[in-house]
Amino acid sequence: MILEQHYTKCLAQGAYYIASAGEAVIIDPLREVQQYIDRAAQDNATIKYVFLTHFHADFVSGHVDLADKTGATIILGPNAETSYAFAKAEHKQTFKVGELTFTLLHTPGHTMESSCYLLKDEEGKEKAIFTGDTLFIGDVGRPDLAAKSELSTEDLAGHLYESLHSEIMPLPDDIIVYPAHGAGSACGKSMSKETFDTLGNQKKTNYALATDLSKVNFIKELTTGIAPPPAYFPKNVWMNKGVNSSIDEIISRGNTAMNANSFKALVDDGEYLVLDVRSPQEYTAASIPESWFIGLDGQFAPWVGALIEDIDQKIIFIAPAGREEETVTRLARVGYDNTLGYLKGGITAWKKAGFSTQQVENVSAQKFIDGLSTGTVKNPIDARKPGEYNSAHVDNVPLHTLDNIHNELTDLDNETTYHVYCGGGYRSVIFASIAAANGINNVVNVEGGFGAIKKTNLGTQQIVETSSCSI
Repeated sequence: MILEQHYTKCLAQGAYYIASAGEAVIIDPLREVQQYIDRAAQDNATIKYVFLTHFHADFVSGHVDLADKTGATIILGPNAETSYAFAKAEHKQTFKVGELTFTLLHTPGHTMESSCYLLKDEEGKEKAIFTGDTLFIGDVGRPDLAAKSELSTEDLAGHLYESLHSEIMPLPDDIIVYPAHGAGSACGKSMSKETFDTLGNQKKTNYALATDLSKVNFIKELTTGIAPPPAYFPKNVWMNKGVNSSIDEIISRGNTAMNANSFKALVDDGEYLVLDVRSPQEYTAASIPESWFIGLDGQFAPWVGALIEDIDQKIIFIAPAGREEETVTRLARVGYDNTLGYLKGGITAWKKAGFSTQQVENVSAQKFIDGLSTGTVKNPIDARKPGEYNSAHVDNVPLHTLDNIHNELTDLDNETTYHVYCGGGYRSVIFASIAAANGINNVVNVEGGFGAIKKTNLGTQQIVETSSCSI
Protein backbone atom coordinates (compact mmCIF):
# COMPACT_ATOMS: atom_id res chain seq x y z
CA MET A 1 0.00 0.00 0.00
CA ILE A 2 1.12 3.51 -0.83
CA LEU A 3 -0.53 6.38 1.07
CA GLU A 4 0.56 9.96 0.41
CA GLN A 5 -0.77 13.23 1.71
CA HIS A 6 -0.37 15.97 -0.89
CA TYR A 7 -0.55 19.07 1.29
CA THR A 8 -0.81 22.52 -0.27
CA LYS A 9 0.29 24.97 2.38
CA CYS A 10 -1.05 28.19 0.84
CA LEU A 11 -4.54 26.64 0.78
CA ALA A 12 -4.05 24.66 3.99
CA GLN A 13 -5.51 21.76 1.99
CA GLY A 14 -4.78 18.06 2.00
CA ALA A 15 -5.44 15.79 -0.98
CA TYR A 16 -4.60 12.08 -0.83
CA TYR A 17 -3.14 9.46 -3.15
CA ILE A 18 -3.59 5.82 -2.11
CA ALA A 19 -2.52 2.90 -4.31
CA SER A 20 -2.50 -0.88 -4.07
CA ALA A 21 -1.93 -3.70 -6.58
CA GLY A 22 -2.13 -1.53 -9.67
CA GLU A 23 -5.15 0.56 -8.65
CA ALA A 24 -5.33 4.01 -7.04
CA VAL A 25 -7.78 6.46 -5.55
CA ILE A 26 -7.51 10.23 -5.20
CA ILE A 27 -9.33 11.97 -2.36
CA ASP A 28 -10.29 15.67 -2.64
CA PRO A 29 -7.99 16.55 -5.57
CA LEU A 30 -6.83 20.05 -6.41
CA ARG A 31 -7.87 21.55 -9.71
CA GLU A 32 -4.55 20.84 -11.45
CA VAL A 33 -4.85 17.08 -11.85
CA GLN A 34 -1.84 16.14 -13.96
CA GLN A 35 0.18 15.66 -10.78
CA TYR A 36 -2.06 12.75 -9.77
CA ILE A 37 -2.00 11.20 -13.22
CA ASP A 38 1.80 11.37 -13.24
CA ARG A 39 2.00 9.93 -9.74
CA ALA A 40 -0.17 6.94 -10.66
CA ALA A 41 1.92 6.37 -13.77
CA GLN A 42 5.02 5.98 -11.57
CA ASP A 43 3.30 3.03 -9.90
CA ASN A 44 1.81 1.67 -13.13
CA ALA A 45 -1.52 2.16 -11.39
CA THR A 46 -4.95 3.00 -12.78
CA ILE A 47 -6.91 5.69 -10.95
CA LYS A 48 -10.13 3.82 -10.23
CA TYR A 49 -12.04 6.30 -8.05
CA VAL A 50 -12.07 9.97 -7.16
CA PHE A 51 -13.52 10.27 -3.65
CA LEU A 52 -15.00 13.63 -2.63
CA THR A 53 -15.70 14.15 1.04
CA HIS A 54 -18.13 16.99 0.23
CA PHE A 55 -18.58 20.03 -2.01
CA HIS A 56 -15.66 22.18 -0.90
CA ALA A 57 -16.21 25.91 -0.40
CA ASP A 58 -12.62 27.12 -0.21
CA PHE A 59 -11.20 25.71 -3.45
CA VAL A 60 -12.32 24.35 -6.80
CA SER A 61 -11.70 20.62 -7.02
CA GLY A 62 -10.36 18.88 -10.11
CA HIS A 63 -12.55 15.80 -9.81
CA VAL A 64 -14.39 16.25 -13.12
CA ASP A 65 -11.20 16.84 -15.13
CA LEU A 66 -9.51 13.92 -13.39
CA ALA A 67 -12.41 11.58 -14.12
CA ASP A 68 -12.52 12.71 -17.77
CA LYS A 69 -8.79 12.14 -18.25
CA THR A 70 -8.54 8.79 -16.48
CA GLY A 71 -11.96 7.15 -16.68
CA ALA A 72 -12.19 7.12 -12.89
CA THR A 73 -15.58 7.15 -11.16
CA ILE A 74 -16.46 10.12 -8.95
CA ILE A 75 -17.90 9.06 -5.59
CA LEU A 76 -19.98 11.32 -3.35
CA GLY A 77 -22.11 10.57 -0.33
CA PRO A 78 -25.86 10.77 0.26
CA ASN A 79 -27.67 14.06 -0.46
CA ALA A 80 -25.18 15.06 -3.19
CA GLU A 81 -26.63 16.49 -6.41
CA THR A 82 -24.48 17.56 -9.37
CA SER A 83 -24.63 18.41 -13.08
CA TYR A 84 -22.01 15.76 -13.96
CA ALA A 85 -21.97 11.99 -13.77
CA PHE A 86 -21.05 10.47 -10.42
CA ALA A 87 -21.90 7.52 -8.22
CA LYS A 88 -23.94 8.43 -5.15
CA ALA A 89 -22.83 6.07 -2.42
CA GLU A 90 -24.87 4.82 0.49
CA HIS A 91 -23.81 4.97 4.11
CA LYS A 92 -21.29 2.16 4.81
CA GLN A 93 -20.97 1.22 1.14
CA THR A 94 -17.57 -0.34 0.41
CA PHE A 95 -15.14 0.13 -2.48
CA LYS A 96 -12.22 -2.12 -3.42
CA VAL A 97 -8.98 -0.52 -4.58
CA GLY A 98 -6.39 -3.20 -5.22
CA GLU A 99 -6.16 -5.14 -1.97
CA LEU A 100 -7.59 -2.26 0.08
CA THR A 101 -11.15 -1.56 1.16
CA PHE A 102 -12.70 1.88 1.63
CA THR A 103 -15.98 2.33 3.49
CA LEU A 104 -17.98 5.51 3.07
CA LEU A 105 -19.33 6.82 6.37
CA HIS A 106 -22.02 9.45 5.91
CA THR A 107 -21.22 12.18 8.46
CA PRO A 108 -23.54 15.15 7.87
CA GLY A 109 -22.97 18.35 9.79
CA HIS A 110 -20.40 20.49 8.04
CA THR A 111 -22.62 19.96 5.00
CA MET A 112 -25.40 17.43 4.54
CA GLU A 113 -23.51 15.36 1.95
CA SER A 114 -20.30 15.31 4.03
CA SER A 115 -18.79 11.85 4.24
CA CYS A 116 -15.61 10.22 5.53
CA TYR A 117 -13.73 7.31 4.00
CA LEU A 118 -12.48 4.54 6.31
CA LEU A 119 -9.49 2.63 4.96
CA LYS A 120 -8.80 -1.04 5.74
CA ASP A 121 -5.47 -2.51 4.70
CA GLU A 122 -4.74 -5.79 2.91
CA GLU A 123 -5.36 -7.73 6.13
CA GLY A 124 -8.66 -6.03 6.87
CA LYS A 125 -7.26 -3.83 9.66
CA GLU A 126 -8.70 -0.32 10.02
CA LYS A 127 -5.72 1.94 9.28
CA ALA A 128 -6.92 5.46 8.50
CA ILE A 129 -9.93 7.69 8.08
CA PHE A 130 -10.12 10.56 5.61
CA THR A 131 -12.40 12.99 7.34
CA GLY A 132 -12.74 15.91 4.93
CA ASP A 133 -14.14 18.85 6.90
CA THR A 134 -16.00 16.68 9.42
CA LEU A 135 -13.02 16.32 11.75
CA PHE A 136 -9.85 18.40 11.70
CA ILE A 137 -6.79 18.09 13.88
CA GLY A 138 -7.79 20.09 16.94
CA ASP A 139 -11.14 21.20 15.56
CA VAL A 140 -14.21 20.30 13.49
CA GLY A 141 -15.79 21.86 10.42
CA ARG A 142 -17.83 25.02 10.76
CA PRO A 143 -21.58 24.31 10.55
CA ASP A 144 -22.74 27.52 8.90
CA LEU A 145 -21.66 27.13 5.27
CA ALA A 146 -24.61 25.03 4.14
CA ALA A 147 -27.25 26.58 6.42
CA LYS A 148 -30.47 27.58 4.69
CA SER A 149 -34.02 28.38 5.62
CA GLU A 150 -35.08 24.81 6.39
CA LEU A 151 -31.81 23.87 8.11
CA SER A 152 -30.17 26.29 10.53
CA THR A 153 -26.55 26.52 11.62
CA GLU A 154 -27.65 25.03 14.94
CA ASP A 155 -29.34 22.13 13.11
CA LEU A 156 -26.13 21.38 11.22
CA ALA A 157 -24.06 21.55 14.40
CA GLY A 158 -26.43 19.03 15.94
CA HIS A 159 -26.01 16.70 12.96
CA LEU A 160 -22.23 17.02 13.28
CA TYR A 161 -22.35 16.06 16.95
CA GLU A 162 -24.30 12.92 16.12
CA SER A 163 -21.97 12.06 13.23
CA LEU A 164 -18.86 12.34 15.39
CA HIS A 165 -20.32 10.30 18.23
CA SER A 166 -21.96 7.60 16.13
CA GLU A 167 -19.46 7.10 13.30
CA ILE A 168 -16.00 8.36 14.27
CA MET A 169 -15.47 8.20 18.02
CA PRO A 170 -16.24 4.43 18.24
CA LEU A 171 -13.36 3.69 15.83
CA PRO A 172 -10.02 2.33 17.15
CA ASP A 173 -7.69 4.83 18.78
CA ASP A 174 -4.72 3.85 16.64
CA ILE A 175 -6.18 4.75 13.25
CA ILE A 176 -4.80 7.89 11.61
CA VAL A 177 -7.04 10.88 10.98
CA TYR A 178 -6.32 12.59 7.66
CA PRO A 179 -8.41 15.78 7.28
CA ALA A 180 -8.93 18.03 4.27
CA HIS A 181 -7.52 21.14 5.94
CA GLY A 182 -5.13 22.46 8.56
CA ALA A 183 -4.22 25.74 10.24
CA GLY A 184 -4.98 28.75 8.07
CA SER A 185 -8.17 27.43 6.53
CA ALA A 186 -11.40 29.36 7.03
CA CYS A 187 -13.37 26.09 7.17
CA GLY A 188 -12.88 25.85 10.94
CA LYS A 189 -12.13 28.10 13.90
CA SER A 190 -8.81 26.96 15.35
CA MET A 191 -7.17 24.07 13.53
CA SER A 192 -3.80 22.64 14.51
CA LYS A 193 -0.63 23.10 12.47
CA GLU A 194 -0.39 19.30 12.37
CA THR A 195 -1.91 17.75 9.28
CA PHE A 196 -2.67 14.27 10.67
CA ASP A 197 -2.87 12.52 14.03
CA THR A 198 -4.12 9.37 15.71
CA LEU A 199 -7.78 9.31 16.58
CA GLY A 200 -6.86 8.40 20.14
CA ASN A 201 -4.84 11.56 20.59
CA GLN A 202 -7.65 13.62 19.10
CA LYS A 203 -10.06 12.13 21.62
CA LYS A 204 -7.72 13.44 24.32
CA THR A 205 -6.92 16.86 22.87
CA ASN A 206 -9.68 17.95 20.50
CA TYR A 207 -12.29 19.96 22.41
CA ALA A 208 -15.04 18.79 20.06
CA LEU A 209 -14.47 15.12 20.97
CA ALA A 210 -14.54 15.60 24.74
CA THR A 211 -16.76 12.92 26.26
CA ASP A 212 -18.19 15.37 28.80
CA LEU A 213 -19.26 17.87 26.14
CA SER A 214 -23.04 17.65 25.82
CA LYS A 215 -24.82 18.11 22.53
CA VAL A 216 -26.27 21.41 23.72
CA ASN A 217 -22.85 22.75 24.69
CA PHE A 218 -21.29 21.37 21.51
CA ILE A 219 -23.81 23.32 19.43
CA LYS A 220 -23.17 26.45 21.48
CA GLU A 221 -19.40 26.08 21.11
CA LEU A 222 -19.55 25.59 17.35
CA THR A 223 -21.95 28.43 16.65
CA THR A 224 -20.21 31.03 18.82
CA GLY A 225 -17.45 33.25 17.48
CA ILE A 226 -17.57 32.12 13.85
CA ALA A 227 -16.11 34.76 11.53
CA PRO A 228 -18.19 35.41 8.40
CA PRO A 229 -17.12 33.09 5.56
CA PRO A 230 -15.16 34.62 2.67
CA ALA A 231 -17.39 35.93 -0.09
CA TYR A 232 -16.11 33.43 -2.65
CA PHE A 233 -17.17 30.34 -0.67
CA PRO A 234 -20.71 30.01 -2.14
CA LYS A 235 -19.35 30.39 -5.69
CA ASN A 236 -16.78 27.64 -5.14
CA VAL A 237 -19.50 25.31 -3.82
CA TRP A 238 -21.56 26.05 -6.91
CA MET A 239 -18.54 25.41 -9.15
CA ASN A 240 -17.82 22.10 -7.41
CA LYS A 241 -21.33 20.95 -8.23
CA GLY A 242 -20.90 21.69 -11.93
CA VAL A 243 -18.57 21.35 -14.90
CA ASN A 244 -15.97 24.12 -15.15
CA SER A 245 -13.40 25.28 -17.66
CA SER A 246 -10.41 22.99 -17.93
CA ILE A 247 -7.41 24.12 -15.92
CA ASP A 248 -5.35 23.65 -19.10
CA GLU A 249 -7.49 26.24 -20.94
CA ILE A 250 -7.30 28.68 -18.04
CA ILE A 251 -3.51 28.45 -17.82
CA SER A 252 -3.11 28.80 -21.59
CA ARG A 253 -5.19 31.98 -21.59
CA GLY A 254 -3.81 33.52 -18.41
CA ASN A 255 -0.14 32.73 -18.98
CA THR A 256 0.08 35.27 -21.81
CA ALA A 257 2.91 37.82 -21.89
CA MET A 258 2.09 41.45 -22.72
CA ASN A 259 4.48 44.29 -23.43
CA ALA A 260 4.21 47.48 -21.38
CA ASN A 261 2.09 49.35 -23.93
CA SER A 262 -0.45 46.55 -24.27
CA PHE A 263 -0.58 46.13 -20.49
CA LYS A 264 -1.03 49.90 -20.01
CA ALA A 265 -3.97 49.89 -22.42
CA LEU A 266 -5.76 47.35 -20.23
CA VAL A 267 -4.85 49.25 -17.07
CA ASP A 268 -6.46 52.37 -18.55
CA ASP A 269 -9.50 50.40 -19.68
CA GLY A 270 -10.78 50.35 -16.11
CA GLU A 271 -12.32 46.88 -16.22
CA TYR A 272 -9.16 45.04 -15.23
CA LEU A 273 -7.79 44.56 -11.74
CA VAL A 274 -3.99 44.82 -11.72
CA LEU A 275 -2.74 42.25 -9.23
CA ASP A 276 0.87 42.45 -8.04
CA VAL A 277 2.03 39.13 -6.59
CA ARG A 278 5.68 40.00 -5.86
CA SER A 279 7.15 40.42 -2.38
CA PRO A 280 5.99 43.17 0.01
CA GLN A 281 9.41 44.82 -0.29
CA GLU A 282 9.27 44.90 -4.08
CA TYR A 283 5.73 46.22 -4.10
CA THR A 284 6.35 49.05 -1.63
CA ALA A 285 9.48 50.14 -3.55
CA ALA A 286 7.65 50.60 -6.86
CA SER A 287 4.31 49.45 -8.20
CA ILE A 288 1.69 50.37 -10.78
CA PRO A 289 -0.74 52.99 -9.45
CA GLU A 290 -4.03 51.47 -8.19
CA SER A 291 -2.66 47.93 -8.36
CA TRP A 292 -3.41 45.54 -5.52
CA PHE A 293 -0.72 43.62 -3.72
CA ILE A 294 -1.40 40.03 -2.72
CA GLY A 295 1.94 38.23 -2.67
CA LEU A 296 2.44 34.64 -3.77
CA ASP A 297 4.63 33.95 -0.74
CA GLY A 298 1.80 34.20 1.77
CA GLN A 299 -1.76 32.96 2.16
CA PHE A 300 -2.30 33.98 -1.44
CA ALA A 301 -5.42 32.13 -2.60
CA PRO A 302 -7.46 32.66 0.59
CA TRP A 303 -6.74 36.40 0.54
CA VAL A 304 -7.61 36.62 -3.14
CA GLY A 305 -10.92 34.93 -2.35
CA ALA A 306 -11.59 37.10 0.67
CA LEU A 307 -10.81 40.44 -0.96
CA ILE A 308 -11.63 40.23 -4.69
CA GLU A 309 -15.38 40.22 -4.31
CA ASP A 310 -16.28 39.51 -7.95
CA ILE A 311 -15.03 36.02 -8.78
CA ASP A 312 -15.47 36.84 -12.49
CA GLN A 313 -13.22 39.91 -12.23
CA LYS A 314 -10.87 40.39 -15.19
CA ILE A 315 -7.32 40.17 -13.82
CA ILE A 316 -3.94 41.12 -15.27
CA PHE A 317 -0.87 40.72 -13.13
CA ILE A 318 2.78 41.33 -12.34
CA ALA A 319 4.72 38.32 -11.07
CA PRO A 320 8.31 37.37 -10.31
CA ALA A 321 9.97 36.02 -13.44
CA GLY A 322 9.25 32.34 -13.85
CA ARG A 323 6.20 32.33 -11.58
CA GLU A 324 3.58 33.47 -14.06
CA GLU A 325 1.97 30.06 -14.62
CA GLU A 326 1.99 29.45 -10.88
CA THR A 327 0.04 32.68 -10.42
CA VAL A 328 -2.65 31.68 -12.92
CA THR A 329 -2.89 28.20 -11.41
CA ARG A 330 -3.26 29.45 -7.86
CA LEU A 331 -5.94 31.94 -8.87
CA ALA A 332 -7.84 29.16 -10.63
CA ARG A 333 -7.66 26.98 -7.54
CA VAL A 334 -10.19 29.30 -5.89
CA GLY A 335 -12.26 29.92 -9.01
CA TYR A 336 -10.70 33.11 -10.38
CA ASP A 337 -10.60 31.90 -13.97
CA ASN A 338 -10.64 35.27 -15.75
CA THR A 339 -6.88 35.93 -15.67
CA LEU A 340 -5.89 37.41 -19.01
CA GLY A 341 -2.13 37.94 -18.99
CA TYR A 342 0.93 39.40 -17.30
CA LEU A 343 3.40 42.24 -17.79
CA LYS A 344 6.48 40.87 -19.53
CA GLY A 345 9.59 42.24 -17.87
CA GLY A 346 7.64 43.34 -14.81
CA ILE A 347 7.98 46.72 -13.18
CA THR A 348 11.33 47.29 -14.93
CA ALA A 349 9.62 47.16 -18.33
CA TRP A 350 6.91 49.47 -17.03
CA LYS A 351 9.47 52.06 -15.97
CA LYS A 352 11.45 51.77 -19.22
CA ALA A 353 8.27 52.56 -21.12
CA GLY A 354 8.08 55.83 -19.19
CA PHE A 355 5.01 55.02 -17.12
CA SER A 356 4.64 56.29 -13.57
CA THR A 357 4.90 54.21 -10.40
CA GLN A 358 3.73 54.57 -6.84
CA GLN A 359 5.51 53.83 -3.58
CA VAL A 360 4.34 52.82 -0.12
CA GLU A 361 6.32 54.34 2.74
CA ASN A 362 7.82 51.86 5.20
CA VAL A 363 8.77 52.53 8.80
CA SER A 364 10.54 50.28 11.28
CA ALA A 365 8.64 48.90 14.26
CA GLN A 366 10.84 50.91 16.65
CA LYS A 367 10.19 54.20 14.83
CA PHE A 368 6.49 53.39 14.89
CA ILE A 369 6.54 52.83 18.65
CA ASP A 370 8.66 55.94 19.19
CA GLY A 371 6.19 57.92 17.11
CA LEU A 372 3.30 56.72 19.26
CA SER A 373 5.23 57.83 22.35
CA THR A 374 6.04 61.29 20.98
CA GLY A 375 2.67 61.81 19.36
CA THR A 376 3.99 62.05 15.79
CA VAL A 377 2.13 58.85 14.92
CA LYS A 378 -1.50 59.74 15.53
CA ASN A 379 -3.55 57.31 13.47
CA PRO A 380 -2.30 53.74 13.96
CA ILE A 381 -4.21 50.76 12.57
CA ASP A 382 -4.06 47.09 13.52
CA ALA A 383 -5.09 45.08 10.42
CA ARG A 384 -5.02 41.60 11.97
CA LYS A 385 -7.91 39.27 12.71
CA PRO A 386 -10.11 39.83 15.78
CA GLY A 387 -8.72 36.73 17.50
CA GLU A 388 -5.16 37.97 17.14
CA TYR A 389 -6.12 41.43 18.33
CA ASN A 390 -8.02 40.16 21.35
CA SER A 391 -5.10 37.96 22.30
CA ALA A 392 -2.57 40.83 22.33
CA HIS A 393 -2.40 44.33 20.87
CA VAL A 394 -0.80 47.72 21.36
CA ASP A 395 -2.92 49.70 23.79
CA ASN A 396 -5.21 52.28 22.17
CA VAL A 397 -4.52 51.08 18.62
CA PRO A 398 -7.87 50.39 16.90
CA LEU A 399 -8.63 47.27 14.89
CA HIS A 400 -9.46 47.67 11.19
CA THR A 401 -9.22 44.04 10.09
CA LEU A 402 -8.07 43.39 6.55
CA ASP A 403 -10.90 40.90 6.02
CA ASN A 404 -13.36 43.79 6.25
CA ILE A 405 -11.30 46.42 4.42
CA HIS A 406 -13.97 47.28 1.85
CA ASN A 407 -16.17 48.48 4.70
CA GLU A 408 -13.33 49.80 6.86
CA LEU A 409 -12.17 52.22 4.15
CA THR A 410 -15.28 54.32 4.67
CA ASP A 411 -13.89 55.26 8.10
CA LEU A 412 -10.61 56.54 6.65
CA ASP A 413 -9.85 60.04 5.37
CA ASN A 414 -7.72 60.66 2.27
CA GLU A 415 -6.12 63.71 3.92
CA THR A 416 -4.86 61.74 6.95
CA THR A 417 -1.68 59.70 7.37
CA TYR A 418 -2.19 56.22 8.82
CA HIS A 419 0.35 53.71 10.10
CA VAL A 420 -0.79 50.11 9.63
CA TYR A 421 0.60 46.83 10.91
CA CYS A 422 -0.42 43.18 10.83
CA GLY A 423 1.28 40.06 12.18
CA GLY A 424 4.43 40.10 10.07
CA GLY A 425 4.18 42.73 7.32
CA TYR A 426 2.27 40.87 4.58
CA ARG A 427 -1.33 41.83 5.26
CA SER A 428 -0.45 45.44 6.06
CA VAL A 429 0.93 45.90 2.54
CA ILE A 430 -2.27 44.41 1.12
CA PHE A 431 -4.18 46.92 3.26
CA ALA A 432 -2.05 49.82 2.05
CA SER A 433 -2.40 48.79 -1.61
CA ILE A 434 -6.19 48.51 -1.53
CA ALA A 435 -6.43 51.76 0.41
CA ALA A 436 -4.31 53.53 -2.23
CA ALA A 437 -6.47 52.08 -5.01
CA ASN A 438 -9.41 53.73 -3.27
CA GLY A 439 -7.78 57.14 -2.89
CA ILE A 440 -6.34 56.68 0.63
CA ASN A 441 -2.72 57.31 -0.34
CA ASN A 442 -1.06 58.19 2.97
CA VAL A 443 -0.83 54.72 4.51
CA VAL A 444 2.55 53.88 6.03
CA ASN A 445 3.52 50.22 6.41
CA VAL A 446 5.07 49.09 9.71
CA GLU A 447 7.77 46.62 8.73
CA GLY A 448 7.69 43.28 10.51
CA GLY A 449 4.26 43.93 12.00
CA PHE A 450 3.26 42.98 15.50
CA GLY A 451 5.98 40.36 15.67
CA ALA A 452 8.59 43.11 15.32
CA ILE A 453 6.69 45.49 17.60
CA LYS A 454 6.86 43.02 20.48
CA LYS A 455 10.68 43.05 20.21
CA THR A 456 11.03 46.84 20.41
CA ASN A 457 11.75 49.08 23.37
CA LEU A 458 8.12 49.95 24.07
CA GLY A 459 8.89 53.07 26.10
CA THR A 460 5.59 54.56 27.21
CA GLN A 461 3.55 52.13 25.12
CA GLN A 462 1.92 48.96 26.43
CA ILE A 463 0.90 45.66 24.90
CA VAL A 464 -2.43 44.49 26.22
CA GLU A 465 -2.73 40.72 26.55
CA THR A 466 -5.78 38.65 27.42
CA SER A 467 -5.98 35.02 28.48
CA SER A 468 -8.54 34.02 25.86
CA CYS A 469 -9.72 35.12 22.46
CA SER A 470 -12.55 34.62 20.00
CA ILE A 471 -11.27 33.24 16.75
